[in-house]
Amino acid sequence: MSTMTATADASAAYAAEALAGFVDANPGHVRAVRGGVVRADLGPDRVRLVIGGGSGHSPAFAGWVGPGLADAAVCGDVFAAPSAARIGAVSRAVAPGRGVILGFGNYTGDVLQFGRAAEDLRAEGIDTRLLAVTDDIASAPAQDAGRRRGIAGDLVVFKITAAAAERGLPIDEVVSVAHRANGATRTIGCAFSGCTLPGADEPLFTVEAGTMALGLGIHGEPGLETVTRPDSEDLAALLVERVLAESHDLPDDRVAIVLNGFGAVNNDALFVLHHHVASHLRRRGLRSIAPHVGQQVSSLDMAGVSLTVTGLDDELEPLWTAPAQTAAFHRAAFRPRPAATPAVRADAPPDAPPASTAQSRAAARIVVEALGNAAAAVRRHEDRLGALDAVAGDGDHGRGMARGTAAAHEAARAAGADGAGAGTDRKSGGGGQSGVG
Repeated sequence: MSTMTATADASAAYAAEALAGFVDANPGHVRAVRGGVVRADLGPDRVRLVIGGGSGHSPAFAGWVGPGLADAAVCGDVFAAPSAARIGAVSRAVAPGRGVILGFGNYTGDVLQFGRAAEDLRAEGIDTRLLAVTDDIASAPAQDAGRRRGIAGDLVVFKITAAAAERGLPIDEVVSVAHRANGATRTIGCAFSGCTLPGADEPLFTVEAGTMALGLGIHGEPGLETVTRPDSEDLAALLVERVLAESHDLPDDRVAIVLNGFGAVNNDALFVLHHHVASHLRRRGLRSIAPHVGQQVSSLDMAGVSLTVTGLDDELEPLWTAPAQTAAFHRAAFRPRPAATPAVRADAPPDAPPASTAQSRAAARIVVEALGNAAAAVRRHEDRLGALDAVAGDGDHGRGMARGTAAAHEAARAAGADGAGAGTDRKSGGGGQSGVG
């Protein structure tokens, strides 16, 4: 058996077993049918949304099946479009008299197979429409947007489409909303490493250490360029700049944001990146409505991220924020209250320190000096303290003590500079956070 055949067999087995395990783990959300999954409870008769594509992009697409999102998902083998037969079987399992919308990323294999399935379903009297998502700005120029690939923008487009269908709108109106959402959605991705197919000995593609492939596709398709890997703040600036360069026609200042991980980037790292993304969006006068951060469209074990921006308006925003409950995506039925703000002006001066005597202020200077000496001593022995802690703990004691004593020294120094006495200085210096978990 050739290596290629062995890899294909392993990929097919991997996809089938992963789907079976997903169904076993989520009996309240989905049930298995030939070729994929359908909602455990389909609810009332209305337009149905059936989505799908190749496996290996978990939680897409089966993870998006449930109230408020897809009615069913068709799952192909790893990185392979599902067959028209699978698409037809899954669609018939949910098809009512009000029609079916087939949603997929705009890849050649998917276009062919979903298109063929649509022809078969129409021949059976089922009103079937096609929705090819084209959000990846790296895959074709703006003037040829119809050739673009569909990546993490799938989530936003499908979510908005599903919410319109949940309202009981006729299929023509749901399709109109879907196309508007797709036209308003832009995504740019980047990869720090390649991914390895099940059964393969080497990655499908590689990214040189210390670099980043900007715009590289989730199956290894060529991107825009290879650049030196930036830090989180610079990466956020780059992604926002590239996406917004094409979003000059935003209807107003509202946007939906999906910051997506491609498989090997943990949520903490995504949240760090989102902190900078959100800052850049605010500087541009944009409001992020119900942002989503997390892995939604992966590429097996690829390390990388993508940023999706969708322009919202009075019609699209409530559809994006409408309730949803799936294995991988949740949207509550209520809008969270804004955080309470303290009743203090932002420009109010800090409280002045209590009055102090000259003798107390002299003593305060001694306190500040002592705290400085302590901070310096801890800093010199930070590694040793960490090594001692590592014997029975997590090895962070040195780092925590260094941060804590430095913060205490700075707080006491600042209070002393404002004329505080020894008592106030001591309390200020005791307020430093050690950072020890």
